[in-house]
Amino acid sequence: MEAVEMNSVSLKRPRSEDDVANADEIKRQKISEKSKTGNDSGQSVETVTEQPDKCLLEDTKNEIIPNEESEEQEDEELEDSDEDGDPESFADMMKHGLTESDVGITKFVSSHKGFSGILKERYSDFVVHEIGKDGRVSHLDDFSVPVDDEDPSEETFTVLSDEDKKRLEELQLLKNKETSVAIEVIEDTKEKRTVIHQAVKSLFPGLETKTEDRDGKKYIIAYHAAGKKALAKVRTATDPRKHSWPKSRGSYCHFVLYKENKDTMDAINVLSKFLRVKPNIFSYMGTKDKRAITVQEIAVLRITAQRLAHLNKCLMNFKLGNFSYKNHPLKLGELQGNHFTVVLRNITGTDDQIEQAMHSLREIGFINYYGMQRFGTTAVPTYQIGRAILQNNWNEVIDLILKPRPGAEKGYLVKCREEWAKTKDPAAALKKLPVKRCVEGQLLRGLLKYGMKNVISAFGIIPRNNRLMYIHSYQSYVWNNMVSKRIEEYGLRAVPGDLTLKGATAVHIEEGDVDNYTIHDVVMPLPGFDVIYPKHKIGEAYKEMLVADNLDINNMRHKIRDYSLSGAYRKIIIRPQNVNWEVVAYDDPRIPLFTTDLDKLEGKTLPVLPTDGKFRALKMEFSLPPSTYATMAIREVLKMDTSIKNQTQLNTTWLR
Repeated sequence: MEAVEMNSVSLKRPRSEDDVANADEIKRQKISEKSKTGNDSGQSVETVTEQPDKCLLEDTKNEIIPNEESEEQEDEELEDSDEDGDPESFADMMKHGLTESDVGITKFVSSHKGFSGILKERYSDFVVHEIGKDGRVSHLDDFSVPVDDEDPSEETFTVLSDEDKKRLEELQLLKNKETSVAIEVIEDTKEKRTVIHQAVKSLFPGLETKTEDRDGKKYIIAYHAAGKKALAKVRTATDPRKHSWPKSRGSYCHFVLYKENKDTMDAINVLSKFLRVKPNIFSYMGTKDKRAITVQEIAVLRITAQRLAHLNKCLMNFKLGNFSYKNHPLKLGELQGNHFTVVLRNITGTDDQIEQAMHSLREIGFINYYGMQRFGTTAVPTYQIGRAILQNNWNEVIDLILKPRPGAEKGYLVKCREEWAKTKDPAAALKKLPVKRCVEGQLLRGLLKYGMKNVISAFGIIPRNNRLMYIHSYQSYVWNNMVSKRIEEYGLRAVPGDLTLKGATAVHIEEGDVDNYTIHDVVMPLPGFDVIYPKHKIGEAYKEMLVADNLDINNMRHKIRDYSLSGAYRKIIIRPQNVNWEVVAYDDPRIPLFTTDLDKLEGKTLPVLPTDGKFRALKMEFSLPPSTYATMAIREVLKMDTSIKNQTQLNTTWLR
């Protein structure tokens, strides 16, 4: 097998009679991102992005819980208010973004001729189902709630008025000076009082209740049992409200979360807000992308299935089901992978091209590159910041994060960067930045607290996962470049000096054993202090690349332990499992081309599709292991550049 190189030339897609006839329809599609890569196949790809629906909640202002509650409404409104406008102006801004070749993505493994297709024309064209550690694919197929005699009645969730709930929440969060809230019992019966007591205690953890007579009327009085101390105690993940939870019931309620057009953390923040709990009592095995329909398992500490199921009545773009109680949370990385169902619309490939592409994906696979989302979208790639951290060049780290840059950014970020460049005053720059929970805001707060002479501590204010993202991005950048060199030098076969895994240990492939291995056995290291490197030219190429970046490949330990890289191994070719595909015809780009879990639960069926529709779509399914990028598999099928820069630049021409 020979590797195919992706040229950097881009070809304009010719407009057919159908294209001209449907130009108005195409222009009505809200944002169209089209990428075309011109190796000798003359192929192209379009990614058309529809405007996401707003998630309609009971109180949309409280949708997200940020790090600082006082900033949440302002931050969210500002983040949503600066949407991309005219596609041409956005394309102009994205001229400064990254292309695939900028991050080492240059090779293909297949030899078929590429063709065009629209990826994610609708977010519902991209569906992800999590595969658990037992190999079971997560599906939402059951809304029933486990029967439990100790659960409160359904009336618990409706007995309190909206005004009562607002006052109780303010009391619970100590947002006003009230020490108690009185709720009049309109229909005074013992049963009614019991339901109100249950409602307050179950919906507002940390509050206690008692009954009082006032002027001949019965009132339920809600109060803090021990003021702020009690509130602080009950609202932690390790010590939730202990009474009222049956000993015989598992402490964690596991459920399947079906979500549309929301990433995992946003979804958990929304659920936390409506349940009035902290997000850290939720656990999950992996995060899922925003622009898709995703189905995954979530666990939450000591929240009943009944309360969770009630959210199905309140939230749009979310559904919860398949409830069960267990004694353990979920852990990141425990999953086996994800199963993808993808529709590529308006494809131009012939049946033979499509068959060749899909057979190649199933039999050979694709290069396991880190996808473009790993490296950011602005003119300052995340790997550059990671490299500066590893170089211990902290002034450059600060400069790269805060300096002005060309390209697509929110207006307030532009003003903040300009102020920083002009004054180097963190307080002045922070005043220009109303959204304080972004990385720039966190870093400026750190500089304000620790001063410019202690930038390491200032940088440490940024959450650990965000800080590590930068150095992981640099590792990914090195890996992508080295894999492209490896395939260019040796093709798609195992050679002496390559690495393979024996269990969890990497070993070199020796000359006498090389016939026992294929390209699918070969791994490449992410640089670190606890990995070995290939014994051929690529081993030297690693050293040369790091030397050029002023790094020592033999000393990847950092004086700050968090930034020491142990390294890891990653397969260079991934062969997807459970690969299936079908080509269908359709006329209306707005109709769904497959049924989701929610469709099935609601009894919805697919519309009857024409046999000779104006457009053709490729429906494909495949399963991938964790930490692999579905966009890289689709790139191999279509032979496309998946960078936003390439897509938006070409799309500008298409929309004219």
